[in-house]
Amino acid sequence: MNPFATHLECSLTGTSYPKGPAYRLSDAGRPLLLRYDLDRIAASADRDEIAARDGGFYKWTELLPFANADQVPRLGETDTPLIRLGSAPSVVVKDEGRLPTGSFKARGLALAVSMAVELGIDKLCMPSNGNAGAALAAYATRAGLKSLVYCPADTPRMNIDETRLCGAEVVEIDGYIDDCGKLLAARAAEEGWFDVSTLKEPYRLEGKKTMGLELAAQYHWSLPEAIFYPTGGGTGLIGMWKAFAEMKAMGWIDGSLPKMFAVQADGCAPMVRAWEAGDEFAERWEDAHTRAAGIRVPQAVGDFLILRTVRESGGRAVAVSEAEIEASWRDLARQDGVLMCPEGAATHAAWLRMVRDGHLDREARVLLFNCATGLKYALPT
Repeated sequence: MNPFATHLECSLTGTSYPKGPAYRLSDAGRPLLLRYDLDRIAASADRDEIAARDGGFYKWTELLPFANADQVPRLGETDTPLIRLGSAPSVVVKDEGRLPTGSFKARGLALAVSMAVELGIDKLCMPSNGNAGAALAAYATRAGLKSLVYCPADTPRMNIDETRLCGAEVVEIDGYIDDCGKLLAARAAEEGWFDVSTLKEPYRLEGKKTMGLELAAQYHWSLPEAIFYPTGGGTGLIGMWKAFAEMKAMGWIDGSLPKMFAVQADGCAPMVRAWEAGDEFAERWEDAHTRAAGIRVPQAVGDFLILRTVRESGGRAVAVSEAEIEASWRDLARQDGVLMCPEGAATHAAWLRMVRDGHLDREARVLLFNCATGLKYALPT
């Protein structure tokens, strides 16, 4: 493991665990966070030199868990572009659809697979609403590992076919992603698969953290005022907040941290309901439905971390309607030439809502995450 890594820590209780073994959740059943000796990194690494390296998200080696960058599976990783909207010049889209497998899931799954290789794990599994399964399949195949993915039967067919074509065994079930997780857990225990579900092992989070590192460099180390993030399991939201805290501790970034907006759909908004109620944890959302499959997550193991991030940042959890998602999806394509995925379109709809409701100035410097290429979806007409 990375020599700068010191230990792992339960995100709920703060209990420490030694680095090295193949961990999943803490003894409290909550996500584990990898900690680093940030003083040593700050003293020995230059942020601008790191940012200038090639290799996309893999270049942040000092702040990533693997020990040997030469052994990680690579598929042409690159920094994803920032696209300023002509219709709203204060708003920038970070287009994660340019990554391998066409989505931001590549970041987390590449790191999970990299650490599986390092830890000697050869069978990886997870439930998926689509893009995560495809990323796992591609990186596992690249690394010579086996992969198993359980998907809701109504997952976009493109995602299921891509996952299967890239080498995974795919099982479709009638139900939601958390139902898939329960069925998969039983099979994993029986057959010896290692589950890399969202936040149920510590290294996908480290991969998603690179979104925060990368955009900080692209913003010349002074962050936007607000970030809108499509939130299902919330790994990226939590990971970026972790990256900002680490960079702040090392003196890498200047100024205030962004307000973090967790964006959900009206048909599946457990975080919004919990945030509005002032709750620490979010109850399961029944009868979840939205065409934005990536944020159709009725219950998330990292719910309290999502809510903590939103509150600490001074942001909000906001839900938007299917009509608002489709309108933003269509308008961004027609007005700006930017083809979003439905989850990405939801962030634009949420920004419009926050401006309209007076929670954010229209001229505020805002970043929207487009989490996947729109080419994977049945498009609005």
